[in-house]
Amino acid sequence: MNPTGYREYRTPGLACSWTAALPPGAEPFVQRVVPDGCVDVMWSAGGILVAGPDTGPMPSLVRPGDEVVAVRFGPGAAPPVLGVPADAIRDARLPLRELWGADADRLAESVAAAGDRRRALVAAVRERVRPVDPLVAAVVAGLGRGTVRDVADGLGLGERQLRRRSLAAFGYGPKTLQRVLRFQRALGLARAGEPLAAVAYAAGYADQAHFAHEVRDLAGEPVRNLI
Repeated sequence: MNPTGYREYRTPGLACSWTAALPPGAEPFVQRVVPDGCVDVMWSAGGILVAGPDTGPMPSLVRPGDEVVAVRFGPGAAPPVLGVPADAIRDARLPLRELWGADADRLAESVAAAGDRRRALVAAVRERVRPVDPLVAAVVAGLGRGTVRDVADGLGLGERQLRRRSLAAFGYGPKTLQRVLRFQRALGLARAGEPLAAVAYAAGYADQAHFAHEVRDLAGEPVRNLI
């Protein structure tokens, strides 16, 4: 059972939206958030926070009575909405007010007053959605099947140019982005029940030991704890 009541919703134009709540009287606990290349905008009674993209595990304290509604941007999609390059918010948890000013306060108030807070937050964020850097889709696809050099050559960019644009779009250089995307691909296969040796091969790791090392480095714990 998910102790936070976490639930994801298909949300066209975004990676997803989600809700979570811990009932009053429940035991508080620390939830470990692992890197996925995404950026979340999260409303709670304390205001609206922006989270990520992360480069390692991030602990999140969940308290009884907490309620969160959020939207999640896929890799590369958040900067045009938030108005800052992704590397400016890497490994950060910061108030949306620091990026949007008083607009963030007004949004927090309108979400709090809404009958369906998730829908209210989704609608408000969608109004700010703008086209992403055209490089985003090509880089994500390219890193899933080739090297950083292959991707740079395919885009007609030098590796320094690719790194600069990747930092702005994803918050990571292309090598780190590739590690995070491979980790998430492997985690999905493992959660679907694939044997870990097969997961390592399918995701592109050298072997199962390489897979285990990368998971510990990015998530801070063994893969079996994440399944």
